Amino acid sequence: MSIQQIDGGVCAAKGFQAASCAAGMRKHGRTDMAMIYSTAPCQVAGTFTSNVVKAAPVLWDRKIVSEGTLAQALVVNSGIANAATGEEGLWLCRESAEAAGAALGLDPGAVLLGSTGVIGPNLPMDKMTYGIQTMAKTLEASPEAATAASKAIMTTDTVNKERAVAFELPAAEGEQPVTVHLGGMSKGSGMIHPNMCTMLAYLTTDCAIDGQLLQRMTRRVVADTFNMITVDGDTSTNDTLLVLANGMAGNALITEEGEESALFEEALGVVCKALAIQMAADGEGATHLIETQVIGADTKEHAKTLAKSVVGSSLVKAMVYGKDANCGRILCALGYAGVEFDPAVIEVYMEEGEERICFYREGHILSFDEEKALTMLSRKAVRFLCDMKMGPAEATAWGCDLTYDYVKINGDYRT
Repeated sequence: MSIQQIDGGVCAAKGFQAASCAAGMRKHGRTDMAMIYSTAPCQVAGTFTSNVVKAAPVLWDRKIVSEGTLAQALVVNSGIANAATGEEGLWLCRESAEAAGAALGLDPGAVLLGSTGVIGPNLPMDKMTYGIQTMAKTLEASPEAATAASKAIMTTDTVNKERAVAFELPAAEGEQPVTVHLGGMSKGSGMIHPNMCTMLAYLTTDCAIDGQLLQRMTRRVVADTFNMITVDGDTSTNDTLLVLANGMAGNALITEEGEESALFEEALGVVCKALAIQMAADGEGATHLIETQVIGADTKEHAKTLAKSVVGSSLVKAMVYGKDANCGRILCALGYAGVEFDPAVIEVYMEEGEERICFYREGHILSFDEEKALTMLSRKAVRFLCDMKMGPAEATAWGCDLTYDYVKINGDYRT
């Protein structure tokens, strides 16, 4: 059985339930809190923001992950980030975890937390407690509950982001393989820039897997997916990615690198890549997804650096928004990326399916069909290919165009 896309989001895996509610954190009565609960304790892996200013829930979750503590629940609120709140922010995390523990019959140390929204204000504990108690009573293991939870954690996102897959692994007992499920949800539209995972993302699986191995896999996958997207060059204070594994699929416990771990890591990559691309496409004010693949680089790290430089360029972003094939901007972004290469040998293309336009070859900007370029730049997804002619390494990065609406959204974010 190959890796197959399925429905269900964070509730696709056995034993996981979700709920959401409107607790009054956001205006207009929209849902603003989500809960994920596992009927069995979970191994937890995670990656967190590289920003020196870390939100209180980041510190709370990072401690749980670093100590290898089993977790069983996750509570997320939108509207207030609980960042730049000092010791009081950590105290509010403790209060939230205790409220969830009381509602679910868990130790507070088994409760993970997430927050997103405005930096500075303290969490209103009356609303947090109300939301936690409400959601604890309405948990469901359904695709609908998973989708509702993914919508509740949105801030400036215009669409919710989910993905789930299924695949087979050897059973713990018996000859027949068992089906393993892995699903996830994420939010992110602004303050998106590579250097961890640049958003909130939560993944659930019923795979039985060693926690330390899961952590190593998670770091590797994040490096090639969430670390390869950018919207605006800002790395958030709250970036968190958590993977919860409760082992309820009944597969033989994965404890070391091998065929089974490789399949699980591939599935983890499929889900993370899908969520990452959804985030890049939904950048604040965005009208186009920008994908840049660099091939022929001398090292993987250089390929990553070059690809991220192109999708992160404000001038390339503006070029795509204006549908103006000013391809010199791509060359400029490659040139200041900090990677040495020979401009006389590289090639730069724009692609769409089987269609391709060569912008640059042998040190020269080439003449090209402007109407064809306009048509390709008018698509929802715009793809560039840069062949560096140096070696076998390659990497792909994703971003979005820069529009007037980005400034409008962030100019009155609080008001």
